[in-house]
Amino acid sequence: MRKFADLYARAAERKGGEEVLEALIPNTKSTQALARISDDRWLAEMTRSVFQAGFVWRIVDAKWPAFEESFSAFDPYAVAYMSEIDFEQRLSDKNLIRHHTKMRAMRENAVFILDVAAEHGSAGHFFAHWPSNNYIGLLDVLKKCASRMGGRSAQYFLRRMELEAFLLTSDVCKVLVAEGVVTKAPTSKRDLQAVQDAFNRWCDESGRGLTAVSRVLAMSTE
Repeated sequence: MRKFADLYARAAERKGGEEVLEALIPNTKSTQALARISDDRWLAEMTRSVFQAGFVWRIVDAKWPAFEESFSAFDPYAVAYMSEIDFEQRLSDKNLIRHHTKMRAMRENAVFILDVAAEHGSAGHFFAHWPSNNYIGLLDVLKKCASRMGGRSAQYFLRRMELEAFLLTSDVCKVLVAEGVVTKAPTSKRDLQAVQDAFNRWCDESGRGLTAVSRVLAMSTE
């Protein structure tokens, strides 16, 4: 497994220099900034990630204002306790994406957000204080306790909220295989732990977070 500095140098060369490379690395929020994000925004981004999975993203984006209006700006309490009559009316609303199981997932995720907020004070506090060196543990919580938050959906959700997060894209997985971290795209607990360990090592070497390391890896390969 090569040092992060070598992977960074390769990515910078491919992208035309360090300045260009740095401009392509996504922003992340501080612990304090994440903790201040209201519960409705966590639910909103969870919902967007669920609807975008396997769907054309620009269509979801075009319909998003209607989602915000129809679901009380994603107030978790309002969504979780919406009556069946109101829910069925929204399933027939042509301004929304009428996908029954994904809309049901929204309600289930509203309950998840409420439960997390009840235990930790707010969803923001929960996510903000989760240790990045156990990112796969957070993915496991979302997979088991939230709805339709397995695989890439949870990773995109956390990245969009500007939490420190790696994405297991095909490019990142290609590098992980080339570096001997795993032999294929990781799905098992053992392989995911090996990936976490590799990211932790690269983060320690570089002083960078998961997001920066992930993006550099993705840009270091052909």
